[in-house]
Amino acid sequence: MKGLVLSAKWEPRSGYRLSEFEKKTGKAIEGAQVWRNPVLEVKEVPTPKAGPGQLVLRVKACGVCGSDVHFYETDDEGYILYPGLTKFPVIIGHEFAGEVVEVGSGPETANFKVGDRVTCEEMVWCGHCRPCRDGFPNHCQNLEEIGFTIDGAMAEYIAVPAKLCWKVDAVFERYADEETAWEVAATTEPTCVAYNGIFERAGGFRPGAYVVVYGAGPIGLAAIQLSKAAGAAKVIAFEVSEVRKKLAKEVGADHVYDPREVTPSEVVMDITHGEGADLSVEAAGAPEVTIPEMEKTLAINGKITVIGRAAQRVPMFLERFQVRRSQIFGAQGHSGHGIFPSVIRMMGAGLIDNTKMITSRFPLAEAVAALEKATRREDGKIMIKP
Repeated sequence: MKGLVLSAKWEPRSGYRLSEFEKKTGKAIEGAQVWRNPVLEVKEVPTPKAGPGQLVLRVKACGVCGSDVHFYETDDEGYILYPGLTKFPVIIGHEFAGEVVEVGSGPETANFKVGDRVTCEEMVWCGHCRPCRDGFPNHCQNLEEIGFTIDGAMAEYIAVPAKLCWKVDAVFERYADEETAWEVAATTEPTCVAYNGIFERAGGFRPGAYVVVYGAGPIGLAAIQLSKAAGAAKVIAFEVSEVRKKLAKEVGADHVYDPREVTPSEVVMDITHGEGADLSVEAAGAPEVTIPEMEKTLAINGKITVIGRAAQRVPMFLERFQVRRSQIFGAQGHSGHGIFPSVIRMMGAGLIDNTKMITSRFPLAEAVAALEKATRREDGKIMIKP
């Protein structure tokens, strides 16, 4: 079969000390500190077989994520920009949906059959380490990540643990066109990331709240829709891309601005009549710019949830958090807590319509071109259709 394989050179930066875990496993905890000179190539790779507890899926749609773009882009020294857990070479791609074509043995697969339509969690949690047993699968100590440390879905087929798969029949009931339904199903994962950050990590908000979303890429667009569905009175979005500004408006943002043309904190305080934001969502991956503006707009008991990834320190004025009785929450992943089935239900009910964010489609043979286009930040969600 064909797959989009990412290779890179293991060359830790001067001054970066490899942990024993990294030395033993070949996994970089901080990918941007280790992997250099990435190469992406569509090539022939072995077709996977279903092992115990696994399903093999024929991939129907796979979204291009900002993380994938950060594999493709490099800094001045040739290091990848993605700051997280990685092991190469690997087939990339982790936002996907597909049809079950093979069912492995074991009790984990009992609820699945050939022909089922499913999407899949990207975080491969073990279930037996302390964080998993305590109910924190996104922070598994033995974590593997589809498309990051093990082969992903920018390929014709993928083998995945059945415990991570969720049926998407509700999506197909909503959308009569099968191709549209597959594409929407493939947006479940990024929508779940936004759901985890807003509701599970930050605890959500009361209906009638003011929500501000910084960054209107796919995570930000999902955050806008989730916030409106949850009863936000006003959603304000900031985005530099003209295309994404338009998309933010289309998916439900009440106000959309280019942060280069206004001072975000002044705009937020004006729109909220001086009360500030009940929830601010960092989905831009630029906390050095966004967090200072968020601090200035904290409502009493206001919250900040950090979803965008950025490998840098950010100065914070903690006095502001104390006097405003405010909190900041770090969010990673999407697993557990009923997140996947809840998002699938919301899609099926029409509370979220991710057809609006899908702006480009590429065949697998042109996957590298899809990544190159994604670097321009002119799309909502790019889909690769194997």
